[in-house]
Amino acid sequence: MAAFTLTVNGKKQEVNVDAQTPVLWVLRDHLNLVGTKFGCGMAQCGACTIHLDGTATRSCSLPVSAVGKMEITTIEGLSERGDHPVQQAWLEHDVPQCGYCQAGQIMSAAALLNENPNPTDEQIEAAMNGNICRCGTYVRIKAAIKTAAQLINE
Repeated sequence: MAAFTLTVNGKKQEVNVDAQTPVLWVLRDHLNLVGTKFGCGMAQCGACTIHLDGTATRSCSLPVSAVGKMEITTIEGLSERGDHPVQQAWLEHDVPQCGYCQAGQIMSAAALLNENPNPTDEQIEAAMNGNICRCGTYVRIKAAIKTAAQLINE
């Protein structure tokens, strides 16, 4: 076990865990931030997506020892009241069905729009590639990202 000081959603948090513990389990089991979901455990489905210094990152395969001084943002930290433009657009387009993948989808979309506030269809598809939605709401996801881009650019 080792002590790690992490900056999560703007707050310093100290955890005592094995250095190889995936960030996903540190967030869920040690910090009680359960919005980030376990999907596949192999960084293939995107359910566990968080931001590391603003970059969409799969947390299920990222050891806590690799975080260093980078800032972690989870779905809980994306906005205080759930009013981030991506979250607003998600509601407007009624994107979720089962909802399981949605935190990861939203975090990937938010990272895309932070980097590129006016993405093309191809850029949206590339950024969201690998975020699996078992309910198949991909058309609504893309429409919501376009709406969020409009909200950001207003």
